[in-house]
Amino acid sequence: MSTWPLAWRLARRELSARFRGLRLLLVCLVLGVGALAAIGSLSAAIADELGARGRELLGGDVELSVSQRTADPAERAAMRAMGTVSETIRMQSMAIAAADRTAPVQLKAVDTAYLLYGRLTLADGRSVRAPGPDTAWIAPALADRLRIGRGATLRLGSASFRVGGVLAEEPDRLSEGFTLGPVVMVSRAGLDRTGLVQPGSLYDTRYRVALADRDPAATLRAFERRFPAAGWETRTRDRASPGASRFVMRMGEFLTLVGLAALVIAGIGVGNGVSSYLDQRRQSIAMLKVLGATSSLVTRIYLLQILAVSVVGIAMGLVIGWLAVPLIGHLAGAVLPVAPGWAVQPLPLALAAAYGLLIALAFCAPALVAAGRVPAATLLRGVTGAGRAIPRRAAGWMALAGAAIVALALWTSERPGFAAGFLGAAAGTLLLLTGIGWAIRALAARLPRPRQPLVRLALGGLHRPGARTVALVVALGLGLTLFVLLATIRTSLDGNIRRTIPDRAPALFALDVPPEQEALFRATIRHAAPDATIATVPLMRGTITGYGRTRVADLKTIPEAAWALRGERGLTFAAALPPGSALTAGRWWNAAEGRRPLVSVDERLAKALDLHIGDPLTISVLGLERTARIASFRRIAWDTLGFNFVLVFSPGALADVPHNLAATIDMPRARVPAVTAALLPRFPSTSVIEVGGVLAQVQTVVRQMATAIAAAAGVAVLAGIAVLVGAIAAARASRTYDATILKVLGATRGQVLAVQAAEYAMLAAIMSLVALALGTAGGWYVVTRLFDFAWLPDWPTVAATLAIGAGATVAIGLAGSLPVLRARPAAALRAL
Repeated sequence: MSTWPLAWRLARRELSARFRGLRLLLVCLVLGVGALAAIGSLSAAIADELGARGRELLGGDVELSVSQRTADPAERAAMRAMGTVSETIRMQSMAIAAADRTAPVQLKAVDTAYLLYGRLTLADGRSVRAPGPDTAWIAPALADRLRIGRGATLRLGSASFRVGGVLAEEPDRLSEGFTLGPVVMVSRAGLDRTGLVQPGSLYDTRYRVALADRDPAATLRAFERRFPAAGWETRTRDRASPGASRFVMRMGEFLTLVGLAALVIAGIGVGNGVSSYLDQRRQSIAMLKVLGATSSLVTRIYLLQILAVSVVGIAMGLVIGWLAVPLIGHLAGAVLPVAPGWAVQPLPLALAAAYGLLIALAFCAPALVAAGRVPAATLLRGVTGAGRAIPRRAAGWMALAGAAIVALALWTSERPGFAAGFLGAAAGTLLLLTGIGWAIRALAARLPRPRQPLVRLALGGLHRPGARTVALVVALGLGLTLFVLLATIRTSLDGNIRRTIPDRAPALFALDVPPEQEALFRATIRHAAPDATIATVPLMRGTITGYGRTRVADLKTIPEAAWALRGERGLTFAAALPPGSALTAGRWWNAAEGRRPLVSVDERLAKALDLHIGDPLTISVLGLERTARIASFRRIAWDTLGFNFVLVFSPGALADVPHNLAATIDMPRARVPAVTAALLPRFPSTSVIEVGGVLAQVQTVVRQMATAIAAAAGVAVLAGIAVLVGAIAAARASRTYDATILKVLGATRGQVLAVQAAEYAMLAAIMSLVALALGTAGGWYVVTRLFDFAWLPDWPTVAATLAIGAGATVAIGLAGSLPVLRARPAAALRAL
């Protein structure tokens, strides 16, 4: 009788087409698997789109870029030997329209070979290439801000341009990264007319090459070997937008782990739902055993039922996750770097299905094994099994499934250490809540009995035989912890935006101020804003090419915290310690020492690279390498939005490099228009950037991250609710028994409901304190360690969120108790 075909015949006869009794199992798997499938499919679809459009996004098969200079004849000849070359120069500038309306822009000068791949199109449908010498293409954001369109006149530097059209599609826009303003595209001849490019001006030159049957990576390696100290940054078409790819990968990995945590939470609901279902089937199990069924056959019957429902739930979750990708792409719009394609992503869907099946097997095992081991006579006497320890065989199943889940998560993660830490924290939280549940049950049994009958009954309900206190504590703890976690993250991010940055940021940035005109620059500002505070620093750009005995080009991977090694950095020199910095090691140079090549380094970069005082550090500036000795390490106050440099050199290291000045102007926001209007006529090559616009972009990015986290965690909240519903359902039989006895003894429905309300209220009060501690700790880690922001939660909002969450969970518990109240004593006594 223990054969699988017999088990399937019996399982199929008892299994309802409407999944009666197993709907919670179905819902939990649909939620968890759907979230994982959607997150994984979206990340994979974006990555595929970035890879497929690599040539268009980059504008070539390879790109070589350098700051504050163009390629010399030897470098140009090496590029032309690779294939067809297109040159693009980008720099910050100011656009001036009629009525002196101004806006900071990203000026982009292109040659006649632009574009090598893709199509540049305008809003009127025209497909164009480089504009004429007196024509400019402008971005839609600039057209809206300056209220101009085709045919309008725009001034850039000392030249005027006619707006030839508004850009609709700029294929290489994504690969060019963050900009401090909308794009204005002119020709190389047009850039020369502006007079903006002068010795010391900040600009970068990019050369895109369409290769003639060459391997991109090998071609770039040969170029870098030929010009190792020239400071070139290189990219190939398969990493056209590394910033966007890295962001999508990291955010996708984080959200996948959040989704996996949601699925684990849903697994607890699965276990509760299956336990409740098997309690309802105890009469059938008893009859099967009376008729000679073995424990193995009973286990196989209900295992097959659960597997059948699990397969349906997983399939529904996969379909929902697949359909969610185009929906998210439509709703997110410009938030995503590219529009995700609508295609089946086999690996994310397979991973989501595997996780769902493993979770179902892990959390169903205890109830299945316990049901098969209970004797028929015990089953026929009533409710059993509740509160018993997990059978050893079930514990083995759970351990194997858990190990498989962890192994799968680590194997598919780009950062196994981060994934292991996240999963360890999730498992630790579940174990802690389980331990708290057992502690509450034990403490309730030892407390003196209250004199109030209803309170005494509520307290007894926490530790009586068959009590589901542990399951309820886990459910309440998870739900309330997630509420606190979301509230602390969201309010801290908002607090960083509203309070820290705007209060301490300057009103304006100015770039490319000629050093010989610094006195006139200051006088012009003070005439328009006498109370303005002005700070200027020399500014140039360069690339770190070596440190200690290590060449950056020889590194196979760049350490995560050593982001300063990725590309060019802003460089400056100073005789005194800059404001906003504090020395943590070494000392600042005096006037005599400042004539030697020395450098002060950010302490976090020093730690990431294991730097020491006295180590050499080499940079490439204007194609030449310079080496300085490390004199000190600094802690930098990055949130001031002032001039914060990873590297600050002594005057003797960089003072002879052609450079301009950058300035911050701190003053009341109301004086910004007057200062901007006063500066532009006298300093046409200077870019004046209003910090408010930069902050708006930062706010958008931060809020997008918070929204993504909230959406993923929202699934976990729903899973937590499902766990609570499952715990209530699993305890329904024993609660029906209690309610029946109370009614026989004369209790009213209101009194029975009051007992259960008091029980849930006691648990909610205790778990609110636990959730406040756990949620706050989790929120602090995400805000300060993952996002590197200040810890600024709004505690009244957090408290209100926690109170609402506690009230909602109590209401859900009472709503789940209503079927118990409707049970008729006579019918219930006959069934028990």
